[in-house]
Amino acid sequence: MNTAAVLSQPIALPPLPFDQGALAPVISANTLTFHYGKHHKTYVDTLNKLIVGTEFADMPVESIVKATARQPDHAGIFNNAAQAWNHAFYWKSLRPKGGGEPPAELKRLMEASFGGVDQCKKELSKAAVAQFGSGWAWLVQDGEKLKVVKTADAMTPLTDGPKPLLTIDVWEHAYYLDYQNRRVDYVNALLDKLVNWEFAAENLGKK
Repeated sequence: MNTAAVLSQPIALPPLPFDQGALAPVISANTLTFHYGKHHKTYVDTLNKLIVGTEFADMPVESIVKATARQPDHAGIFNNAAQAWNHAFYWKSLRPKGGGEPPAELKRLMEASFGGVDQCKKELSKAAVAQFGSGWAWLVQDGEKLKVVKTADAMTPLTDGPKPLLTIDVWEHAYYLDYQNRRVDYVNALLDKLVNWEFAAENLGKK
């Protein structure tokens, strides 16, 4: 019997940080049933199957993402690990009755980097709407500055240096049941009513 295989634990699907209906009407419980209960779960389940017997079997998801990024031989593992990590980060980027005034240090950095909170939101919206096809828009910390970046498919700034603070999922499964092709309406409603500035502030300065 392989003792290492017995001791290794499968990567778990993290629980949602809110009730499944708590983001309605911006994001419906129906969307979360599919987005979290099927899409996110499938990434986690597939990742667990792919890493059995590999050097990644006992790594946390974040470490797997970093170890497999831009490695063609491990593309399947990277895609599922990155999507598992991105989705867990996305759920934390949202909260019921979100939006509003960011915490003081985050607001100060927004003002220094973009000119203000509204300007930061506009940059996030622009990036999220402009991302061609599937992907993500991110608020990141790069040194003493904040930046907005977008990534395609499963790619994530986690592998490139800047510290992710929050993200917006713009894969169609994130919004199509509620908004069909109106991505701009989904993005702007999320930024106005669900974005979790407190989570972004907690990530400031973290390694």
